[in-house]
Amino acid sequence: MKILCMDGGGIRGVYAIAILQAIEEEYGTPIGEHFDLIAGSSTGAIIATSIALNKKMSEVMNHYKKYGKKIFKRQAKIGFFKSVYSDRYLRYFFQKSFGDYTLEDIQKPLLIPAVDATHGKPYIFRSNYGHSNHDDLSIKLWDAVLSSCSAPIYFPPNNINNQYLSIDGGLWANNPSLVCMTEAINYFNTSISEIEILSLGTGLQKINFNIDQEGWGVQKWLPLNFTSLKVTPKLLDLALHLSSESTTYHCKLLLKKNYLRLNKELGEEVPFDDISYIDKLNDLGIETYNEQTEKIKMFLGGGTP
Repeated sequence: MKILCMDGGGIRGVYAIAILQAIEEEYGTPIGEHFDLIAGSSTGAIIATSIALNKKMSEVMNHYKKYGKKIFKRQAKIGFFKSVYSDRYLRYFFQKSFGDYTLEDIQKPLLIPAVDATHGKPYIFRSNYGHSNHDDLSIKLWDAVLSSCSAPIYFPPNNINNQYLSIDGGLWANNPSLVCMTEAINYFNTSISEIEILSLGTGLQKINFNIDQEGWGVQKWLPLNFTSLKVTPKLLDLALHLSSESTTYHCKLLLKKNYLRLNKELGEEVPFDDISYIDKLNDLGIETYNEQTEKIKMFLGGGTP
C-alpha cells in the first residue's frame, strides 16, 4: 500500500508542492495516481485535498503565490487580544478551490488531521471510503481543510456546524505518517511490511534558543520585533518541528526502507507566515527532487519514468 503524507508548515508547503510538481512533470500523470492513501496536516491538508481532486500541482503552486499575500495580511499588531490573521481570505481560497464538494463526494482515501478544541481531542476528517458510519461525511471539504489550518493565535478556530471548534491538526500530527500507518493496519488490514510511505516535510528550520538567554517569558518563546510589532511564532514552529521529527524517527524504525522522507535544511528560521521565502522554498524543493530522483523512482515502482 503506497501512502503520501505532507507535513504542516504554512507557506513552507511550497517546498512539498515543488517536489510533487517535479514528479508530475517527470511522469506525466497526476500525483494521486501513484498512491492508495493521501494525508496532510495544515498546509499539507491543502495539498492532499488538491491531489484528491486531481488538481495539478502547478495550479496549486500558483494559488499559493497568488493568495499568500492576502491570507497573511495582518489584522492584529501583536495577536494577544485577537488572532493575528483573519480567516476571511483563507476561507475564500478554500471555497474557491474546493467548491461544494463534501467528504462524501471523495472516494479516494483522504485523511485530514485536526483538533476538536471544544472537547479536547484529536480528530481526523476522512473521505468516503467506508471507514465508519459515525463519520460526518456531509462536512464540506473546504471546512475540513480550514479546520486543519487554523493555527492557534494566528487564525481563529473554525466553527463546525455550531457543534464544536476545530483547530490545527499539526498540534498532534504535523507529520501524519503514523496516522496513516494506523489506518492502513487497522482499517485496510495491511501488514506493516506492505506499507510504503513517501513523507514530505516543509523544510528543516534552524531554531535557536541561546543557552545564555535570561528571563524566559513570552518574549523568549514568541519574540516580538518592537519596530514592526511582529511576533515570530518560535514556540509554535519548535512544537511542529518536534512533532514531525519524532514521527519521522519512529516511522524509519518501523518501516525501514519503506519509509522515504524528503526534507531539507533551510539554514535559518523561516516562519510559516513569511511569504518572502516562496521562491527559495520552490528552489529547495526542485533541488531536493533532483538529489533524490533515483530514490523517488524506486519508491514509485522503479524502471524508467
